[in-house]
Amino acid sequence: MQQDFSLADCDVLGFDLDHTLCRYHLLQSARLIYDSFAQYLVTEKGYDKDLLTLAPDSLDFCCKGLLLDIEEGNFLKLAEDGTVLRASHGTKSMTSEEILETYGRREWKHFNTVSGMVSRSAKYYLYDNYFDLPGALLCARVVDSLDQHDGQKKYDFWKDMVAAIQHNYKISAFKEDCGMYFPEVKNHPDKYLQRCPESVKKWLKQLKSAGKILLLITSSHSDYCRLLCEHILGNDFEEYFDIVITNALKPGFFSHTPNQRPFRTLENDEEQEALLSLDKPGWYSQGNAIQLYDLLKKMTGKLDPKVVYFGDSMHSDIFPARHYSNWETVFILEELLGDKVTVPVETESEPLEKKGKYEGDEPKAPYFVSEQWGSFFMDRLPGLENAEETLVRTWSCKCISTYSTIAIPSLEAIADLPLDYRFTRFSSNSSATAGYYPSPPRALLPNEESVTMK
Repeated sequence: MQQDFSLADCDVLGFDLDHTLCRYHLLQSARLIYDSFAQYLVTEKGYDKDLLTLAPDSLDFCCKGLLLDIEEGNFLKLAEDGTVLRASHGTKSMTSEEILETYGRREWKHFNTVSGMVSRSAKYYLYDNYFDLPGALLCARVVDSLDQHDGQKKYDFWKDMVAAIQHNYKISAFKEDCGMYFPEVKNHPDKYLQRCPESVKKWLKQLKSAGKILLLITSSHSDYCRLLCEHILGNDFEEYFDIVITNALKPGFFSHTPNQRPFRTLENDEEQEALLSLDKPGWYSQGNAIQLYDLLKKMTGKLDPKVVYFGDSMHSDIFPARHYSNWETVFILEELLGDKVTVPVETESEPLEKKGKYEGDEPKAPYFVSEQWGSFFMDRLPGLENAEETLVRTWSCKCISTYSTIAIPSLEAIADLPLDYRFTRFSSNSSATAGYYPSPPRALLPNEESVTMK
């Protein structure tokens, strides 16, 4: 496989919507998601009312790449070989000694399953995107609360958490104005959504003019998708795309066969009967990558059109698009922006505009830089007092170089580049920092470790 990658070589560009094409004001949306789940647990399931109050700095707990060990009530950050690097029981960090005592210096028991398929199960949950993350803080606080009141050893709150997620995001919630999430975003879109930069809109148009086929594939439902797209792109948003697929139910969109997950047409946002095949461009619901690819062959007149897919979730976008469909993948990783704020000296001198306009008591840095969990990319192996500390890559970081073609902080980062710009792709025989554009995370640069990892 060649060392470089260019969009000019791709026939089709597919985009995820939430946190990819549509960027959110992270702090505001995190707060809303947290509140919407907490409200449900307290009012419908009788959990402690204290869950409804949130200290301003508590979102620091949220860090992509965390795994919740559901039965133990522990959150884990793993090294690339599955060793536990950091852990917390509920919100409370475990000491190196506690980690070694509980997990030892060996791979976590579910590591093989989770790493093979970047999966989730009844025993563990992977937090890898901003829609889920606030739920991690809520679950951790639920564990704290259960410990305080019941002194539980095994936990069974997860079914209630799943109910809270389903209540807020179910297919009819937008239309029925139920739950807390959709009504709030509908009423105050500007508070939560960032409009698409002009450079990105221009870039999408250039891609179409260059003969590229553009897809939008989102697990959001059609009514919410329309609200987002009209807000961030304008009322003519459908002109940007050849095919729009909503309620795609990723990762199943990539892993399921046509008879397991047929495409459906939509009328007034209601799904209609299943289609036997996909014959023409348009707006569809559900579906599968196999029939989509057949249509792309027809549209391009090529036997194996080259597709690249942009997304922000390793679990739903990047891993399945690469593993099942063998598409090129561009990972949208806002943590690449947060990497700049690891050194306190710099953040002090930066003007406020750069940090984002947060109210007085809000955290200064974007909430994706976690003090409690440290770097998303690297960490020290927990050692006993006098042992030599070793720096290792995190499992999240390993997934990036394994399943992404390149990783970028946002679409804006590449929108002004010429179409035939050649990126260095991730590959097993290039350096650990190849593949990140415009620059690798500081934590991965050899001379900076002492600064970043403090």
